[in-house]
Amino acid sequence: MRIAIGCDHRGFHVKAKLIDLLKRLGHESEDKGSFDNESIDYPDVAADVGENVSNGTVDRGILICGSGIGMAIAANKVPGVRAATCHDDLTAEMSRRHNNVNVLCLSADMLGERLIDRMVEIWLTTDFEGGRHARRVEKITEVERRHSQKENADS
Repeated sequence: MRIAIGCDHRGFHVKAKLIDLLKRLGHESEDKGSFDNESIDYPDVAADVGENVSNGTVDRGILICGSGIGMAIAANKVPGVRAATCHDDLTAEMSRRHNNVNVLCLSADMLGERLIDRMVEIWLTTDFEGGRHARRVEKITEVERRHSQKENADS
């Protein structure tokens, strides 16, 4: 699987370790920054990763910031992205099973290294269940379409 990975300055140390983990698990990663500990604006990185997921350049994305929340908010503005902030094994698993999340957002400040590694592995290996969940994900996509059409009509 090809995965775009990005972070702000708070997630830089976590991102470097996750790139190694992805490689060990047999995945390719595309590093979208940050490339050092200097302060940057997380929406720029979230948009880059989100756009790569949306246009199919990569299969999935991983974003890391202090809480994971800002990255999720920003990434979800990109059409086709379903980003979620996960904080344990269960949320990582259920984000895939029920919501077909394609961008995992993580906290660099509130999660330990072993937990992050385990969550990423679970998230990468858990399949979307489909069924009633597919109907619900399609409804999310329809909401996105309606609002996109409205924006285009208003401009």
